[in-house]
Amino acid sequence: MKFVSWNVNGIRACVNKGFIDSFNEMDADIFCIQESKMQEGQLKMDLPGYHQYWNFAKRKGYSGTAIFTKKEPLQVINGMGLEEHDQEGRLITLDMGDYYFITVYVPNSQNELKRLDYRMSWEDDFRAYVSKLDSEKPVIICGDMNVAHEEIDLKNPATNHMSAGFSDEERAKMTELLGAGFTDSFRYLYPDTVDAYSWWSYRMKARERNVGWRIDYFLVSDRIAEKIEDSKILPDVMGSDHCPVELDITL
Repeated sequence: MKFVSWNVNGIRACVNKGFIDSFNEMDADIFCIQESKMQEGQLKMDLPGYHQYWNFAKRKGYSGTAIFTKKEPLQVINGMGLEEHDQEGRLITLDMGDYYFITVYVPNSQNELKRLDYRMSWEDDFRAYVSKLDSEKPVIICGDMNVAHEEIDLKNPATNHMSAGFSDEERAKMTELLGAGFTDSFRYLYPDTVDAYSWWSYRMKARERNVGWRIDYFLVSDRIAEKIEDSKILPDVMGSDHCPVELDITL
């Protein structure tokens, strides 16, 4: 099975930058996007052979997720069933029969960490949500998790310490999530690989210089980690300030 996840930073803009060609070339069994930044009816995606599932934010031009899957799921769940978290279109869960598949766009803590308290609450509720699913059958989680977990996961850890995405609190929540029974697929295979990033600022030619952060992930239930064949970052795919990430796994 081949899965792809991509924060497109506005799907309408990304479509104008070659999204469909990239989508077709990757030919994933399940393809997920985050930060769609659109409302229902604003864009018609013609993706033959795929079922489409969207979760839109109530706020226009903000957040949002989508999943495109060749195999029809048994059930589709938007959000985690909590009113305080389900207004921003950040979460879609598919019941694929033998496993759950989740795409997520984790809230950004914002400048001066002004949304950190909310982020901490979101993290705890998300961990409880996926842990409950994991108690039923294996779970695959993908998306923009808005945190560089370890110093190896960003170019300049010292100067970014306590910035949004690299605060001690956010990193600790990722540690807790992994400790709850999940494996970071990329680090599972490539524990010591450096300069592997999935997001770059648009400023200062950051992508050209590869001054980036690894904040897009595929996490899997620990008990299926041995089934991972590869976990890739695809920096040559353009169209967003993020690049796609890919999981190849035998299920």
